[in-house]
Parts: sequence; C-alpha cells; structure tokens
Amino acid sequence: MTAIDLTRLRYMTSAEGEMATYDGAARRRMGFFTDTTLCIGCKACEVACKEWNQLPADGYEFTGMSYDNTKELSGNTWRHVAFIEQAQAPSPSVRWLMESDVCKHCTHAGCLDVCPTGAIVRTEFGTVVIQDDVCNGCGYCVVACPFGVIGEREDRKTMGKCTLCYDRLKAGATPACAKACPTESIQFGPVDELRERAQQRVERVRERAPGANLYLQDPSDGIGGGGSIFLLLDQPQVYGLPPNPVVPTRYLGQMWRAAAIAMAALAAGVIACSTTRRA
Repeated sequence: MTAIDLTRLRYMTSAEGEMATYDGAARRRMGFFTDTTLCIGCKACEVACKEWNQLPADGYEFTGMSYDNTKELSGNTWRHVAFIEQAQAPSPSVRWLMESDVCKHCTHAGCLDVCPTGAIVRTEFGTVVIQDDVCNGCGYCVVACPFGVIGEREDRKTMGKCTLCYDRLKAGATPACAKACPTESIQFGPVDELRERAQQRVERVRERAPGANLYLQDPSDGIGGGGSIFLLLDQPQVYGLPPNPVVPTRYLGQMWRAAAIAMAALAAGVIACSTTRRA
C-alpha cells in the first residue's frame, strides 16, 4: 500500500463539511454506495479485492451458510457477499437477499480512537486505513468496531480491513471492488453525492418494495454517518448488521470531562474535611 504522508493533511473529514485540505488543495470525502437490489451474488467484488490487496484465499469448503464460503468480514476478507434465503410466508417461495458488505469508514471511528501506535489514520480521502508497518497487532481496534469489520491478517499478524484501495485512489483509479462489479451494485464517489443518489434510489425502490431503507446515510447516527452507505430491502439485522450502531468512543471526551469534574469535587471535599478537622 502507498505510504500515507500525514504531514500534508491539514483538516480531517467531518460530518459537517465532508472536506479535507491536503497539500494546499481541498479534497472531498470519498466512499461507497452499495445498492443491494442490484447485487447478483457473483462475488466479483470479493475476488477483485483479494487479488488487488494480495489477501489469502478463504477456501472452498462448505460452511453451512448457503453459497457463502467467506462467512464474514475479517482481516483476510475485506469484501463479503452475504446470501440470505428468506421464506415468503404463506407461500413456499424463497426470496434471495444479497449484500456486499465492507468497512463503513465511520465519521466517528472507534478503531482510530483506540489505536495505541497511530497505525490507524484518516487519509486525505476521508477514509480510515490501517498502516501495516505501524500496527503491532494488539487488537484494540477489533473490540472498538461496532460492526466486527477488523481482524488479524494471518499472513502478517497485523490487523486488516478495507482501505478503499488507497493506492488506487492516489493514482486516480476506482477501488477494485467497484471497478469489478458487473451490475454497478457497488458505486464509488464523493460521499455527499452518494447520499443524494442513495436517497433518490430508495424512493424509487420503495414503489415496489415498501420495506427498502438506507443504512448509515444519516450524519446524526451513532457513528456520525458512514463513508459506506447501503440500500437494504429489509431491516439491517436481517443482513447481520447492527440496527443502531454506536461507536464506543464517541462520548469518550465527555466521559473524561465528567471524571475530571468528579475528581476535582472529591479533592475539594477532602481539602474541606482536612481544614475542618484542623480547626
């Protein structure tokens, strides 16, 4: 992966601006819009991601999860196509729901907050990236992610997840998964544009599928909105996604301030008691 020169990054992407200043030039936050209504389960995105990022294969053994041989996102699998066979009662028919899952590149990223070595950074594209050469494999980021995205890379013993193909972005190219998707289920672009596109798309889809909804498009949600937005045909938990994700460290600053105030009050109480006793 291309080295990240953080000394040139002047302003981190925020939910308010979706912009960053890098090397004197303004850049827009980049991300994904995954429209699951267009996914055909071909797994081209998985293959392209693994090949470009040189990730280990998952094997071809039967997992008991339909046609899903990768099972979940992990340090070795950065794109995962979920297959959900959904019975349509009272008829015996089955509806197939397919969803290509990926790191959410959260606005409020818990993994970034807890990393003790500075291995996890926000790039000039507003994406959240783990730097292999700085990661010590401690795993703090694993428990800080509300989506279970991050895991250990078996080949390197460091943590791994989607980088939005940072090296390709540096070269002005589209991430491998979006480039390979034959139906344009995975769309890449500026996050503010993707949010508008997602809203327009879900309104059209609801005309035939009233249960369609958007996931992580709201900047006021528990992660400050995602850099990855999804159009789903059912509730998030059906796809194995948390319905109301909250990054564990979002209120860390408030907690530290409250602790400091409590400590100051305790210290004042101790001093007052000591003064009273001496008197």
